[in-house]
Amino acid sequence: MRHVWRRCAALLVGSLFMALPLRGHAQDGKKTYDLKPVTAERLLKGTDDPSAWLMYGGNYESWRFSPLKDVNRENVSKLRVAWMFQTGIPTQFETSPIIADGIMYITTSYNHVFALDAATGDPLWKYDHPLPDDLRVCCGPTNRGVAIADDKVFMGTLDARVVALDRRTGKVVWNVEMDKYTDGFSSTVAPLVIKDKLIIGMSGGEYGVRGYIDAYDVKTGVRKWRTYTVPGAGEKGVETWAGDSWKYGGGPTWVTGSYDAEQDVLFWAAGNAAPDWNGDMREGDNLYTDSVLALNPDTGEIKWHFQFTPHDVWDYDGNTDLFLVNVVRNGQNVKALAQPNRNGFMYVLDRATGKFLHGSPYVEQLNWAKGLDEKGRPIVDPKFVPQSEAKEWICPGAPGGKNSSYTAAYSPTTKLMYIPVIESCMQMKKAEAMFVQGIPYWGGGWDKTQGDDQSSYGHLSAIDPTTGAVKWRHKEDYPLLGGTLTTAGGLVFTGNQEGHVMAFDDTTGKVLWKFQSGAALRGQPATYKIGGQQYIAVPSGGGGIMAPLAGEPPISSKGSALIVFALPEKK
Repeated sequence: MRHVWRRCAALLVGSLFMALPLRGHAQDGKKTYDLKPVTAERLLKGTDDPSAWLMYGGNYESWRFSPLKDVNRENVSKLRVAWMFQTGIPTQFETSPIIADGIMYITTSYNHVFALDAATGDPLWKYDHPLPDDLRVCCGPTNRGVAIADDKVFMGTLDARVVALDRRTGKVVWNVEMDKYTDGFSSTVAPLVIKDKLIIGMSGGEYGVRGYIDAYDVKTGVRKWRTYTVPGAGEKGVETWAGDSWKYGGGPTWVTGSYDAEQDVLFWAAGNAAPDWNGDMREGDNLYTDSVLALNPDTGEIKWHFQFTPHDVWDYDGNTDLFLVNVVRNGQNVKALAQPNRNGFMYVLDRATGKFLHGSPYVEQLNWAKGLDEKGRPIVDPKFVPQSEAKEWICPGAPGGKNSSYTAAYSPTTKLMYIPVIESCMQMKKAEAMFVQGIPYWGGGWDKTQGDDQSSYGHLSAIDPTTGAVKWRHKEDYPLLGGTLTTAGGLVFTGNQEGHVMAFDDTTGKVLWKFQSGAALRGQPATYKIGGQQYIAVPSGGGGIMAPLAGEPPISSKGSALIVFALPEKK
């Protein structure tokens, strides 16, 4: 039934406009777009080019920071809606807009891609990916955005394919299969382009698949390498899996990684082990699940790894933002990797070696571990390990902490990370698990969540990655599930489940501006400048599986729209 609705919605939106081929300099008959190739050099600049937002995290360091300051603390209260685009597609609008040469590219659930004029919102073309009716998707039909390179945009799909589209016309250039979707594979991640390769992860850990990270040739779609996140027979690390449990070990890779161009190292996280809540048949640490991998982007070779949650039986996953930042140690700058993990701890590692530097809780409710040892390994409290009968409230619950579905941000101006947080505990339990290809392999679940009685809440927390100190917190009645953006204008943008888009003072946490969007926020904001005007783009609505787990919002969140804000034009 949901696929019938998806098709009807797509037809409805498609009837509103026809694809407008952008020939030559990308003309639609009224306006000319000077589309220059998105080269490796352009990608390396990241948001240093204020007219563009070229990748999921804004830059390779995943800061989600813009040097733009036309909109700032003094004038943000004057922000107004510049334009709005209704997608017509329900559920999980988690996209991160990509902007290049005056055109914006967004995705929706069920693998629709829209190209819009970034200054006016006028639709230019739309691509609807054909999907089968028997998808294997554990956690909703979301898509988090495209990648862009040369003259193409790229998307991973729910039926485990990678599609390259001509960014002028939306026509398919190449379309390749990652894996068999009937076995439980899919892809919801925004890909990342490094040099001549498209790097992409997969979903499906809840189906007992064996996770991996792939690299494809940008021009041809030929797969160049695949690195498994669960070692195979005879490989280093397979000894951390009892028997042949590695064959069904999980380790999905559904959040975009980061890239250190100076060291030429790709960082990508791997998610939970399978089955999720029952670890009896997979005794051991279960490498490389719940880990970050440092990879050679040319070959996929693993240089080092760090595991956040060994032998995960809480579904804590390891897929959250990986920030490449500098921290201070003994008066010296150290090139570090920082991650607010779903398990409630923020980790800081030396990104050259993977050495644990420090870690600390960023949530207010944490009881599953008593702390981290000197190597960063959690000191698990056995009282809060899921049993066959759910008795204890385990904190944080399986969604986090900070969930992987939305983004935190970092400002090089304040040197602070801004983390939207869920505070919601769960009563988890384990159950018998039998692996059947293409069938969910949970091994348990939860009985209750604090979201059931509305005792969950959220906060936006500003944290110093050098020390782990919380500089300020803004609390909300409901968990925060929207992405985050920082700017040189001294602002932090995010949104809440009550439908407000919000701008904060990045040093004090004071709310400087609010706008009621009419739907709960799930997507990732971005900013850019065209024709002398700074715009802030915010995906709004679309619902999602997180609300029932962490507290139902008080307003409808089924429809999805992109809302773009700007200051009033000067007369």
